[in-house]
Amino acid sequence: MNKKYRVALTDAEREELNMCISRGENKAYKIKHAHILLKADTKGPGWTDKQIAEAFSCHHKTVYNVRRRFVEKGLSGALDRSKREHPPTPRKLDGEAEVRLIALCCSEPPEGFSYLPISPTRAI
Repeated sequence: MNKKYRVALTDAEREELNMCISRGENKAYKIKHAHILLKADTKGPGWTDKQIAEAFSCHHKTVYNVRRRFVEKGLSGALDRSKREHPPTPRKLDGEAEVRLIALCCSEPPEGFSYLPISPTRAI
């Protein structure tokens, strides 16, 4: 099968991926993506997507997406997850309301009221 996105790692990239795997300090998905790239390398084993997916217990679409991101965005784009452009829920406070809330919290309490810190031992 003629693949659209071919992974051809340089020696420096291969060394970086091996360090990512061997240290054990990285997140599990990042280590898995490093394994996928090493096995999909055309200069290396050149496994098929199906073989890689079975070896690392993931979907073949995951392998495809990692290869695609490597070709389009480079090594860091393939290893790291992309940041969301918009949060899943909209903000409840806009900038102006947030400024007012902070000013209220940092101001002195009104006359007749006082600030009583809650101690961790006191039950609420």
